[in-house]
Amino acid sequence: MGRVVVTGGAGFLGSHLCERLLARGDEVIAVDSLITGRRENVEHLLGTGGFILREADITQPWDVEGAVDGVMNFASPASPIDYARLPMETLLTGTVGTLNALDLARRKSARFMQASTSEIYGDPLVHPQTEDYWGNVNTIGPRAIYDEAKRVSETFATAFQRRHGFDVRIVRIFNTYGPRMRRNDGRAVPAFLTQALAGQPLTVFGDGSQTRSLCYVDDLITGILQLWDSEYALPMNMGNPEEVTMLQLAELVRSITGSTSDIEFLPLPQDDPSRRRPDIARARDILGWAPTIDLRVGLTMTAAWWRDTAEV
Repeated sequence: MGRVVVTGGAGFLGSHLCERLLARGDEVIAVDSLITGRRENVEHLLGTGGFILREADITQPWDVEGAVDGVMNFASPASPIDYARLPMETLLTGTVGTLNALDLARRKSARFMQASTSEIYGDPLVHPQTEDYWGNVNTIGPRAIYDEAKRVSETFATAFQRRHGFDVRIVRIFNTYGPRMRRNDGRAVPAFLTQALAGQPLTVFGDGSQTRSLCYVDDLITGILQLWDSEYALPMNMGNPEEVTMLQLAELVRSITGSTSDIEFLPLPQDDPSRRRPDIARARDILGWAPTIDLRVGLTMTAAWWRDTAEV
């Protein structure tokens, strides 16, 4: 049992993380500006003991009273729509916000985790992507706002680790999906589900041959907590190594939802990665972790949640 601060705790991943930390007996303080996070993601936790939601912008001065055992930095806009709409907020969260979260961990002698991303690999020239690959990022492209913010957040975390000698964990998260994704998130799974259930055309960019590797959120959170509890301090990929093309994903969503929607092809956005697949050998060897939930099963569960709770 511990007292853990989760920045971005009302977001998609952050809310699932808070839920699992509480379930295992940790006390959780979720810190979120609610720019992209949503209070309703954690409302069911507010009546339980050991959970606090604090609305705050981590790019501004902030503190937590009392002892803190861990700081898990999951705050950031995380979809192309968000960081195009919130460019400065995204950059400041990855830089100033990360420094503030690291400083809290330093002052509290707490373990620190940085939520990084497969986006640090850019449009990769190495496939699948290993943690030793340095990436192929266009520093002035439209996706660089998020890519570079996450790259420098890793650098800040490792610099603090070397300077101050405290525990740091870095998880590089590949495409993840599941309940609590926002309907207007802009990423493929919420877009396809929303369109399919509304009887609208499913919009596939380019010819749909670009690939992603999709991990169900429960699998990802299990891996994150295994890394958190380990003694491993270098970056670690987490995601599903099974690739699927965007056209295959659209067709699978149509099949699961029983939709008769057409597929509509749109121009490919600038710097959209052509392939994305994690090498998870490090996670398998060190943690014994690998995803277990099949894509069709995970999408079926997500679609059921979508029907029950999302406005379509």
